[in-house]
Amino acid sequence: MTAVRLPRALPRLPRALVLRPAVRPVLCLLPLALVLVVAVRHRSVLAEGFGHLRSAEWPWLVAAAGATCLTWVAAAVTRQGAVMERLPARRLLATQFAAGAANHLLPTGLGAGAVNLRFMTVCGVPLARSSAALALYVLAEAVARLALLLGLLIAFPDALRVDGLLPRGAVAPLLLGVGLALLGALAVLVLVRRLRAAVFTFLRTAFGEARSVHTRPSRALALWGGSLAFPLLQAAGLASVGRALGLPVSPTHMMIAYLAATIAVAMVPTPGGLGSVEAALVVTLVAAGGPVAVATAVVLAYRIITVWLPLLPGALTLGALVRWKVI
Repeated sequence: MTAVRLPRALPRLPRALVLRPAVRPVLCLLPLALVLVVAVRHRSVLAEGFGHLRSAEWPWLVAAAGATCLTWVAAAVTRQGAVMERLPARRLLATQFAAGAANHLLPTGLGAGAVNLRFMTVCGVPLARSSAALALYVLAEAVARLALLLGLLIAFPDALRVDGLLPRGAVAPLLLGVGLALLGALAVLVLVRRLRAAVFTFLRTAFGEARSVHTRPSRALALWGGSLAFPLLQAAGLASVGRALGLPVSPTHMMIAYLAATIAVAMVPTPGGLGSVEAALVVTLVAAGGPVAVATAVVLAYRIITVWLPLLPGALTLGALVRWKVI
């Protein structure tokens, strides 16, 4: 009698990440509803931004759009570099496009993080290691962005008039606030045993994942190469829009202004940085030597290309990925 080998059971997802059939159709339509709400709230900004695009030099706008598309490729490469398992390339790229839309509909980082966490878990990566890979991605991207800014400021020390970026007397209260916040977080960690145990367990997993990734040269190259390419492409998009609208600032100085602005607003919990990013970009472009009116036009046009134009197709992609159970 021949023994029949039964198929191995597929890995089961944690109950919190399993979508009920009744919930999935709602999640498919939710991104579109959020896009409508956000667009209505920012309709005046949209109208003004599209008005500036009509008077711009279109070859530079095409270059900005191309740089924006390449940012999704860079994000996909970095995501693959942060995890040992090989992820399906096409679905990974589509997920980054959808995650961009989610990131502009939810507080900064939460939308993209949730989409990518769900995607890695569906691909069979355990939840603990998916979370560790997510943290490694965020850390690598932050380190790369800061390193690029410091390197460019060393090479071009006169790129920004730093004295005008913060009001007088604001540095000391800002540092004091950051110090108090860090002390408060440390006190909570020390006093709450269950939280301390969870944090230490996560850190052990994260360090183990980082060590494993860096034993594979291809993964380490993807992680750090993508992390460097992502902010450079974003900054190149802003520089292209600046050239399209005739901003009298060198492309390198515009890239420095972009990196400085995005680092400054990284801790602001607004959906996709809407509002805070625009304000910070205008301030840094003016600090780089640009007129206020032209700098404002450049920022609005740039955000139209990088945020508003991809938002609807990104939301549709997000709904499709949910419907097809990719995420």
